[in-house]
Amino acid sequence: MAEYELVREIKNLCKNNQMRDLLIDEVETDDPVAYVRNLLKGNKIEITADHKGDGSIVVDSVCDGLMLTFSFTPL
Repeated sequence: MAEYELVREIKNLCKNNQMRDLLIDEVETDDPVAYVRNLLKGNKIEITADHKGDGSIVVDSVCDGLMLTFSFTPL
């Protein structure tokens, strides 16, 4: 199983509040998109993945209107 540093960014869409929540963790997974899909619980989930040339993967998601970005960087 591959090891990644995971940076989870929760975007704040509230007017006049430009802050966002960042969570950093180390995870083991062979499929980062499936990992994100298992984390998200909601009625309407949209997921897109961008595989970078350096081996990192950025997964953008919208879960019931909440925008989240998951950045997986190989360790």
